[in-house]
This record gives sequence, structure tokens and C-alpha cells, in this order.
Amino acid sequence: MFQGSMPALVTPFSDGKLDLDALKSLVDWQIEQGSTGLVPVGTTGESPTLSHEEHETVVEEVVKAAGGRVPVIAGAGSNNTAEGIRFMQHAEKVGAAAALVVTPYYNKPTQEGLYQHFKAMHDAADVPIIIYNIPGRSVVDMTPDTMGRLAQLPRIIGVKDATADISRVAKQRIACGKDFLQLSGEDATAISFNAQGGQGCISVTANVAPKLCAEMQAATLAGDYKTAL
Repeated sequence: MFQGSMPALVTPFSDGKLDLDALKSLVDWQIEQGSTGLVPVGTTGESPTLSHEEHETVVEEVVKAAGGRVPVIAGAGSNNTAEGIRFMQHAEKVGAAAALVVTPYYNKPTQEGLYQHFKAMHDAADVPIIIYNIPGRSVVDMTPDTMGRLAQLPRIIGVKDATADISRVAKQRIACGKDFLQLSGEDATAISFNAQGGQGCISVTANVAPKLCAEMQAATLAGDYKTAL
């Protein structure tokens, strides 16, 4: 269900307010260009700077605009567990296919703290969770062992890996199992990530070159790395 090129959507604004017409047009364009999923209010969507109302409006409008044509993975992360649960429950309510949950930033939790944060979010809603590991921004790196513990929970289904360390794919496969979804969160290593066993990329570049990103991903998933390169 989740594979290929999935843009981490920008959040359009006009005069300091959400531009919902532009957002709907963006969704249509992305799907027309071959994107296989949509990821609103992630890092590229400026989730830390949106109000709760803006965040939830963007998720709901993207789900509506997509209309079931492609799955929507709603950004639902926070360094505040209760806030993250709110976003997850809203994502589930409006019909998102999954929630993207970032490792808590600034707080610098231990590995056990990371486990408990994600377990609490898992237990609070029925929507599938994709872990978002981005130590360059969150200043905490979830280890493959911790990820493996979380992978035992039924609704934690995968990871967006933005470490840019392609050796993580094999390590996470060993820790989490072959059915655990692995998506790249780093465009520069997306081809190599898939060559190691990844299934796609939640892409920043796809905001401006969605067709090329979709074609590249499709080629790698077909084993045609000559075309992908």
C-alpha cells in the first residue's frame, strides 16, 4: 500500500493564512504526476509552526482532495505525547491511511523513553504508525533494537528513515522483520536505500519534480537501476 514516491507536501499559505485552493490543486497535480501517496504536515509542511487548527485542517483537506486515489500518511508527531495522540486520533477520524510520528525533538529521551512514547501513541488509536527517525533535526536517534521492540506492536508498521545511513536498512530488517516497511526520508540516498531493500521515499524533491521522482522509484522497485540512475 505504501511504496514508491510520496511527497512530503509543502503547506501553501497566502497572506498568513492557509491557501486551501492551492493545497487542493497541489494534491491533484501530485497525483496526476504519478505520486503514489501524500504526506501532509511533516517537516516540509512546517508542522512545528502550524497551530493545532491549521494542522488538522491541512490533514482533513488533503484526505478529501485525494479522495481515495492514493493513501494519505498524516503527520502526527510531537515532542508532547498528549499532543501527538490528539493529532493521531484526528488523522484516524478524517480517514488518513496511516500516521507519520517523529521521534520527540528537543526533549532528548532515552531509548526506553522513545519506546514508551510510541507505545502510548499506538495504544491511543487504531491508525497504523510509521516511525519518523530524523536525528539531524530531533537530536535523538532511534536504534534498530528499539525499533525492533516497537515493530512487535501490531500497528507500528514501518519507518521513514532520514538518517542517510543506508546500512540501517539491513540492520532494521534484521531487528524488525522482512515485512516491516522501510521508506527513505533522504532524497540523496533514495536509490541506494531501495537497493538495500527499501520500498520507497517520502520525498522533499517530489514537491518540485514529482514525475521524475515517481519514475525513478518505479524503476528501482522493478529492479531497473539503469533507468533509475
